[in-house]
Amino acid sequence: MGMSDYVRGLRERVGHELLFMPSAHCVVCDGAGSILLVRHVEGRWMLPGGAVEPGETPADAVRRECWEEASVLVEPVRILGVYGGPEYAVTYRNGDRAMWVVTVFEGRVLSGEPRPGDDETIDVRWAAPGELDGLEMSPASRATIADALSGVPFAEATWRPS
Repeated sequence: MGMSDYVRGLRERVGHELLFMPSAHCVVCDGAGSILLVRHVEGRWMLPGGAVEPGETPADAVRRECWEEASVLVEPVRILGVYGGPEYAVTYRNGDRAMWVVTVFEGRVLSGEPRPGDDETIDVRWAAPGELDGLEMSPASRATIADALSGVPFAEATWRPS
């Protein structure tokens, strides 16, 4: 599907300026403990997921995104964590800038066979945790997966009043 009509409309107004965006991603494991990953057209592997659209719940967004990107219908089981901050800032090849706040769900596959399902996804695979180091991933994706697998629900607060 690519960029939604909502984000396209915002981009027409603000150009490449930074957009602060809510998103939902899903950790889906198979029976052997491998994690479902999608490879974005820009080359990096990541959890399936993407922007939460206006009026959409994060659970519905993660279900829709898993279907669009990986061709699997998932059931979101529980929230594993919520992440954000400077490491979740992205500048895309076209110059668009975004900063994501990511709700990460644990999910299970209800139906479908993993395969690329849209124009944002060039590959889909199951990866054992030991294989993750060899894959091209953003530091944020790597940290999110590590935290989710270890049960860390969010980064520790560091802000202090002056």
